[in-house]
Amino acid sequence: MSIARAIYGLGWTMAMPLLRRHKRLSQGYEQRTLQEPLPEAGLWIQAASGGEAYLAAELLRALADEVPRFTALATTNTAQGLTILEQAAAELNGGEQGRRLYTAFCPFDKPGTMAQALFQVRPKAVVLLESELWPGLLTSCRKRGVPVVLVNGRMRPRSLAGYLAAQGFMRAMGPREALAISKTDAMRLGLLFGRERVSVMPNMKFDRVRLGQELPYARNPLATILRAGAPFVVLGSVRTEEEPLVERVIAGLLRARPGTIVGLFPRHMERITTWQERLTRMRIRWTTRGSMSGPASPGTVILWDAFGELDAAYHLARAAFVGGSLVPLGGQNFLEPLAAGVAPVIGPHWDNFAWVGTGLMDQGLVRVARTPEDVAGILVADLNKPRPRDLLRAQVEEYVSTRRGGAKFAAARIAKYLNTD
Repeated sequence: MSIARAIYGLGWTMAMPLLRRHKRLSQGYEQRTLQEPLPEAGLWIQAASGGEAYLAAELLRALADEVPRFTALATTNTAQGLTILEQAAAELNGGEQGRRLYTAFCPFDKPGTMAQALFQVRPKAVVLLESELWPGLLTSCRKRGVPVVLVNGRMRPRSLAGYLAAQGFMRAMGPREALAISKTDAMRLGLLFGRERVSVMPNMKFDRVRLGQELPYARNPLATILRAGAPFVVLGSVRTEEEPLVERVIAGLLRARPGTIVGLFPRHMERITTWQERLTRMRIRWTTRGSMSGPASPGTVILWDAFGELDAAYHLARAAFVGGSLVPLGGQNFLEPLAAGVAPVIGPHWDNFAWVGTGLMDQGLVRVARTPEDVAGILVADLNKPRPRDLLRAQVEEYVSTRRGGAKFAAARIAKYLNTD
């Protein structure tokens, strides 16, 4: 095992010059390499990117109800994740005294770097979210005796096959506890870590579905760029691999309803330039969100180059498509538009969200389309005859209400590691 660790560390050493020049990973490079030291904190939560960062925020809110005083460090691998964690920190740090959340980019998983990171942070526990199993971090935690808890754990069959090749390592260095989101995920995680370490919890993503009240148009931050009642369609979380197919969705949509305003939200912000080139080639009028100072013109595609506005856009949309689903990438979160009162269209690949079940599809609250042309057709139908938002939201609330409680469940399990003084 020590030989494997040395080889793993050598791989990171050889990769460092490339990482320094990597467009995305060079952001926060000083934090990732600990040139900027990490703060001391009782709890360290690692959230890979934006989706996991939202879950970390939910967990921290629940933890605040369990532990009167604590300090936490939340790290992430992406700029989007850091933005979300900083928003959570502003909320938590502005509340009761005795609670403090720090945020940072996660250090690279080079074993020596992770050992140094744990020495700096000195956590009582480390929390990993969903499917993050970093060898350098796990090994360093085991050496320092720091318990690791995997929260909202999931495991795909393909990933399991890869991890089983290192089953001995995973048994020896894996989390002390793994809280899985389904019996199937618990079975797979049990094969890696041992069944005695694994239990099932409600999926925290249901906690994030807060229907609340409809966001009035006058209070929507996007009201200045979208007129009330505009034929606005959101194409959310579009992945790089499905861009040619989404081109066909846009073309079909604008061909059938030329006055439609399309809000295009790439999953990764660096794709904005590529989309500018694509739309120019298609001879479709486009603008960027950041350049807008007034209402969008009919027939315009708005390229969203600003973080944090997808939810507000869903509240103004008359129809929505959620990406990552037209090609085998597992899909993105289609519960977000539902919470805003919009029944989304998705492609046939949504196995990342199999935990939701098929109930929403059976009720027609989520429609699955097999081709880009089918997606465009459903979006046009929704534009022509929008559903009553209040009725749709009531149906979603009924479905979700019995499935909440994951954050509270996980927070209670983590609190025992913090309440040791």
